Amino acid sequence: MTQVTERGTPLPEAPRAGRRRRSPAAAACVMGGAVAAGLGLGFLAVLVIVLWISSPYPDSGPGGALHLAAGLWLLAHGTELVRYETLSGVPAPVGVTPLLLVALPVLLMRRAARLGSGAEEGGEEVLPGSAVFSAVLCGYLAVGALATVYAAGGPMPADPLSAAWHVPMVAVLAAAGGVWAARGRPLGPLPSWLPGGVRKAVARPRYALALRAGAGGALVLLGGGALLVGVSLAWHGAEVQGSFLGLTGVWSGRFAVLLLAVALIPNAMVWGAAYALGPGFALGAGVSATPLGSSGSPSLPRFPLLAALPPEGPGTPLTWAAAGVPVVAGLAVGWFAVRRAREVSYGETALTAGLGALVCGLVMAGLAAASAGPLGSRQLAEFGPVWWEVGAAAFAWTLPGVVVAVAVHAWRNRFAAPGSADAWHDSGVRELRWEALRAAAGGLIPDISPPPAPAPPPAPAAVAPPPAAVAPARVLTVVPAVGPELAVPPAEPPPLVPPVVGARVLARRKPSA
Repeated sequence: MTQVTERGTPLPEAPRAGRRRRSPAAAACVMGGAVAAGLGLGFLAVLVIVLWISSPYPDSGPGGALHLAAGLWLLAHGTELVRYETLSGVPAPVGVTPLLLVALPVLLMRRAARLGSGAEEGGEEVLPGSAVFSAVLCGYLAVGALATVYAAGGPMPADPLSAAWHVPMVAVLAAAGGVWAARGRPLGPLPSWLPGGVRKAVARPRYALALRAGAGGALVLLGGGALLVGVSLAWHGAEVQGSFLGLTGVWSGRFAVLLLAVALIPNAMVWGAAYALGPGFALGAGVSATPLGSSGSPSLPRFPLLAALPPEGPGTPLTWAAAGVPVVAGLAVGWFAVRRAREVSYGETALTAGLGALVCGLVMAGLAAASAGPLGSRQLAEFGPVWWEVGAAAFAWTLPGVVVAVAVHAWRNRFAAPGSADAWHDSGVRELRWEALRAAAGGLIPDISPPPAPAPPPAPAAVAPPPAAVAPARVLTVVPAVGPELAVPPAEPPPLVPPVVGARVLARRKPSA
């Protein structure tokens, strides 16, 4: 029964028990996740359709091109595809993910999470981070499930088990990064269910320095890998050009090969870093390429990047020179692991450098695992670097950075006197510099100097006898005659004092005893 007020207007109905009010912000976040997935699919679909239209001999209709676009979108998440149209008739897996293609879903998903977490104008509801994360993830995974089903009818369907954990993993990491960035990248306390010793240990500054040192070493390794790839491409320029021109004779096909080669450049950088570290990479069953030599005779497909591989045979001094890349990475780890503080001990510096080497090994192991994968079921079942070998080699090469870190720490503190830290406070320099900063800021810096100590109470005065009566003295007042010629000129205003630009450093006087 509808209740009414005294004026006859109906009262709003109370919400029923067990029924939640729909949140428009949550629906917008779900829609944002779905739109992010749709934009990634649409970009690849447009690219594939353009190549299909420009191809003089298309293998299938537009439906096959759209199915292939859905498969490429799943491949961008690391999902393994299956190719059934092979010469041997045996289905061949395609598991090498172009790492540059991974940036497309990651950036779109991160953008959707940031937009859902940002505070909107106009008084709209702002959801907490966990709600935004869940809503965006639900919308994205719903589109991912539909794309997996749709790609199953194409020439290269996706492996359902591989898609079941690769797509959610990429979506979770990207959404978490977007929500964290939208919240200002907070580094709050760890959960209370962790042991107290673990929470206190992680809160120390050595772990931030270890992450910085490990990231610096990994970037040096990747940069060295890119340098090796560039030198190898220039060295084998004739073979690379012949492979590129021999794959196809039409411009649309060459454009597709060029796009694929560009998307595989990050993979080539990781492979070059693995080559410099020593383990190298596999080119099939029983075939590998290392600085010490290349074993086996692989039957590789024709591709420009594969044409730049070192020839079969033992290594040469030119290939051995690649060992300089991990040496520089170890120096970088040691350099970035040093804190600019004199109170840090040598043991703390060495421990930070060791943790930085461990971080560098873990990063390189993850990149090696992401850049490798199978390209077939028989000889090309092993293609790329082995992740645990690359990680162990990176850790071993950068561990000598401990010695570098200790040496840099000793060099920076070579002129530090034992009492130099106390002299800064005892000489009065700190107070004078603080006052100069406050004067230059125009009062923007508050005065946080300690209040002065209270003065001691005055001693009680002795009671003196009353003075004897004294006759008042006569005071003679002389008033000079002031005429117009003797008028006193007005006093000049005091000169303006220029603003203080600096401050003299004076030693603070010690109070007298």
